[in-house]
Amino acid sequence: MKHQAEPIHYNHQANRHGLEGPAIALPAAINGLKVSSILDVGCGTGTWLAAARGLGIKDLTGLDGIIPDDGQLHIERDRLHNQDFRKQWSLERSFDLVLCLEVAEHLDPEYGRLLVDCLTRHTDFILFSAGAPFQDGDHHVNCQWPLYWQHYFNSCGFACSDAIRWELWNDVRVEPWYRQNLFIACRSVDAGNEPRLKSVYHPEMIQFLVAKKLFPKQFRKLRRKSLFRTLFGKDRETETI
Repeated sequence: MKHQAEPIHYNHQANRHGLEGPAIALPAAINGLKVSSILDVGCGTGTWLAAARGLGIKDLTGLDGIIPDDGQLHIERDRLHNQDFRKQWSLERSFDLVLCLEVAEHLDPEYGRLLVDCLTRHTDFILFSAGAPFQDGDHHVNCQWPLYWQHYFNSCGFACSDAIRWELWNDVRVEPWYRQNLFIACRSVDAGNEPRLKSVYHPEMIQFLVAKKLFPKQFRKLRRKSLFRTLFGKDRETETI
């Protein structure tokens, strides 16, 4: 008998996300792209869908493994659908843009490739972010550098760029986890030949995690200059740890 995966725990009430960050970041990500439909995979309370609606985009769909209570939603409930991302899924349609933001780290490593496969079957353009190593949080079980996800996207024929990350890097209106982890994946014949995504910590992200007492003890092992030079590019201002 096949073992059934236990439900993933996530508390939307305890992990609130604001409306301002998505309202700033989404237009920067779209940047001239013609978008009339958006799918948000791991939509939570609908903050990014609300930002899309503010841009005049009407065809909006959200998926999440745990749909919040009505009082927590920023978008109409009938736009949201429950979906276990540990299973193959398809909406039998495509979207101009798919969002998957700070979701992948909540899935065990064995489901990472499946998630990327499902995302890429629904669009040619994806805005993606996922928790970096040591970015502890509610059911963070697979925190990886962007390069880890870039390999999966490349294998699906998508090239990746983190130009959006540097564009938003100093904008304090956007949550630090987005500024640290965001990148764009788009379908391309050059997939796999693009530059590798850098592994960096945003200084405000470090401050946030320290304030929340989320850094594990092993994070202190990164306080070595040799490893710092490996992880942090010198062309960006990052926190010395």
